[in-house]
Amino acid sequence: MRFSSFDELLRYYAKNTPQAPALQFETAGKLQTLDYAALYETIQSRSAVLKRSGHTCLGLFCDGSFACVVELFAAVSAGLQVVLLNENATAQQLQLTDVDTLWGDDDLTQPLLSACTGSAPNGAGQLLFFTSGTTAKTKAVALTEKSLCASAYNGGALLPLAPQDRLLCMLPIDHVFGFVCGLLWGLSCGACVALGRGPRHYFDDCAFFRPTALSAVPLLLGFLLQKNLLSDSLRLILIGAGDCPTQIPAALQAMGIRVSFGYGLTETSSGVALSLGSDPYAMTVCPDDTITLAEDGEILIHCPSCMMQGYYKDAEATTAVLQNGVLHTGDLGSFDAQGLLHIIGRKKEILVLRDGTKIFLPEYERDLAAALAGKDFAVIEENGTITLVLRGDNSERDAVQRAIEPVMQTQPFGRRIKQIRFVNQPLPRTATGKIKRWVLQQKVVTE
Repeated sequence: MRFSSFDELLRYYAKNTPQAPALQFETAGKLQTLDYAALYETIQSRSAVLKRSGHTCLGLFCDGSFACVVELFAAVSAGLQVVLLNENATAQQLQLTDVDTLWGDDDLTQPLLSACTGSAPNGAGQLLFFTSGTTAKTKAVALTEKSLCASAYNGGALLPLAPQDRLLCMLPIDHVFGFVCGLLWGLSCGACVALGRGPRHYFDDCAFFRPTALSAVPLLLGFLLQKNLLSDSLRLILIGAGDCPTQIPAALQAMGIRVSFGYGLTETSSGVALSLGSDPYAMTVCPDDTITLAEDGEILIHCPSCMMQGYYKDAEATTAVLQNGVLHTGDLGSFDAQGLLHIIGRKKEILVLRDGTKIFLPEYERDLAAALAGKDFAVIEENGTITLVLRGDNSERDAVQRAIEPVMQTQPFGRRIKQIRFVNQPLPRTATGKIKRWVLQQKVVTE
């Protein structure tokens, strides 16, 4: 069913299925269940308090807890602008987005209280998500509860959940994939959403909540599979927000679990295409979306119901990617004979060397991954040549060179790694496991 606001969605189920389970969460080691009627009443009660507060923009540290979810929906209902934050939030982010009050643990909020000097009187119904920042500095994407509800509707139209389903939300909800596909998707279908307890409980959340559906990024799924942590109750897993090795969907399908891949962006309020058949890499475009390809294969998206309002306070960056209502994604794709979308990679993940040589990094790094046997690494350009950056120390240089030599022998000379750099900390990654290549590039250049 299509909803235009969070309040409309929750009110509908509170009226029509009041005793159906809406949220499950842990309290003092015990599983708690709240039905739709009680959830709606709790949110309305908190919203009334926030309406009297005089605040206009809430910076919400998203820990994924029941209290956090209530605060988020209540703040939107109260007419506040909501900025979704994680533990790495900075004063600059708060000042950029006009935050005037914070919610979260004291150790996160106290150091940033002095940055709460803004005001967003016209931000009602608006939620700001920070982009993951894999290839450029992070920006605040302005979405609305209407666009997020439309995105959840699109996903549910292609991949519906039943009222008896239990969707486990293990992903951080400050990321749009986690918010829409880990939380809003389930609620918009009238299903039950189980609120995961964070990374410390990755080992036991599936056993504790026994979900029938799960949304996850490839990095998390690989861990859950390796440790044999997926429960036998699972019937559907939605994978998104990153490149996924073929071994993962193959292993899940062998377990009798239906696998669907999702493609979307923060700028489109999450998903615009989902795989529905046996090939998880062949995706059907969502009902509200139109996808075309530019001459160079770039994916262009027109989706008025789900499109961002723009990058907050950054008209220049908005105009650079959103032209005449069409989003220029920077992603590369193709359509097969059945009209299904396949993602090839990112334009910005193509290294262009000084001699014009182009290297598609995801493919290049996949070839190196087996040779480097699980090492934390990435490839960047430095002074016009290809540089391999690894976590480790210089004593490993000879072993690394020997390991990659067979791979390099398959590459033309101009595409071979010329430099190896070691760093002593984990490589910078987004919440979904993608390399923050621009951060890594900056770190290597300045050292």
